[in-house]
Amino acid sequence: MRPDDWHLTENVDDFLARAGEFLRSRPVLHTTWLTLTEKLRTLGVAAHGAGTPVFGRLERAGEVHATFLRFPARGLSVTSLTPEQADVLAAHLVALGHTVPYVTAEESTATAFAEAWQRHTGASPTLRVRLHLYRLGTLTPPDPVPAGGGRLLGEQDHEHLMRWCREFAADVGEDVSIDAASWSGTRFAEKRYTFWETPDGTPVSMAGVNPMVGGQVRVDPVYTPAHLRGRGYAGAVTVEVTRAALAAGAKEVVLYTNAANPTSNALYQRIGYVRVTDVAVYDFAYAAPAAGEDHDRQ
Repeated sequence: MRPDDWHLTENVDDFLARAGEFLRSRPVLHTTWLTLTEKLRTLGVAAHGAGTPVFGRLERAGEVHATFLRFPARGLSVTSLTPEQADVLAAHLVALGHTVPYVTAEESTATAFAEAWQRHTGASPTLRVRLHLYRLGTLTPPDPVPAGGGRLLGEQDHEHLMRWCREFAADVGEDVSIDAASWSGTRFAEKRYTFWETPDGTPVSMAGVNPMVGGQVRVDPVYTPAHLRGRGYAGAVTVEVTRAALAAGAKEVVLYTNAANPTSNALYQRIGYVRVTDVAVYDFAYAAPAAGEDHDRQ
């Protein structure tokens, strides 16, 4: 494989014209790329608030075999690669002057790229988090279902929604600003949300879903305030949004969990979600440049 088998562009429409079929061919494994490129295509780069992204595709003889995506000063997200492909990509990005702060990919790919990046740059990789990717098998509602019901959020719920998204982000260690000014640029903005409410109308849990792309819908986030956990609300609201996704025509419903959280993993398995693969995020630590050196890169 040659480095020039990788084709880079900053135009999402050009990227999807060549790589869209590849992404849609495995909608469960490619859920993140499908939803993010759809957001960029429909709302524009400015809506993401992270600068102009670079898209890459590995193409040989007219067939796409892998893709990557990264925003300025953010990490690299890449589809499955062999160790050889990971090494060639790492070398190619170094030759182009890119510095990668972290990589996100299926675990074997993330590990192969982290090792390759260390060989080519000297940067030390550290595993930040492992995630499980689940897809819906047979939906199995909790029994008993907690009292109450689901309700789609409206404009009147926006302040409450932003507060819970801030709390969720803090729980999972995301360093983001979530307020009226920054909302449209966050990963939370394009989703539809449902509250689970008690019979008196008090919200006790919420779940969001991404827009359907390629026949798949991703549930994200699911959040219950700490003092309300352990009462079945998260399972109930997840079932509610899953049913709605299926009713809207979704062929696949997926979600991520933190591999280190046994409670959420057990919950989603009980209601019918089946583990598909693991995803890893590696952070890279770079040695400080020697005096007089200029290591500024894209």
